[in-house]
Amino acid sequence: MTKKKNVTSEALKEAVIKGMQNLKAKDIVCIDLRNVRGAVSDFFVIAHGDSNTHMEGISGSIYKTVLEDLGEKPWHSEGKQSTEWLLEDYVDVVAHIFQRESRGFYDLEGLWGDAPMEKIEDN
Repeated sequence: MTKKKNVTSEALKEAVIKGMQNLKAKDIVCIDLRNVRGAVSDFFVIAHGDSNTHMEGISGSIYKTVLEDLGEKPWHSEGKQSTEWLLEDYVDVVAHIFQRESRGFYDLEGLWGDAPMEKIEDN
């Protein structure tokens, strides 16, 4: 597999969403941070899973989809030992996969509430 050059953050965001949808992630939301001062990424893509196994499956699907579609691997991953929150960091796009309760507690949608937000329809 060869890495595709000049992968845009838009293309990366779409591949992350596709990976989430492939494993039936719940309530996918994309937050556009490109015009937010101090934001560390262009997009946050947030979803939750029904169980630890479901969350791990979503994370694996994101990895596989982004690698196959764009030839990209995450710069950093977190939470593999956690039961509450997994993170796949592609620098320009960060995927957050939560347990439902943890998603409400951390409330990233509320924290970045000034940024444009798009709810992704279920596949």
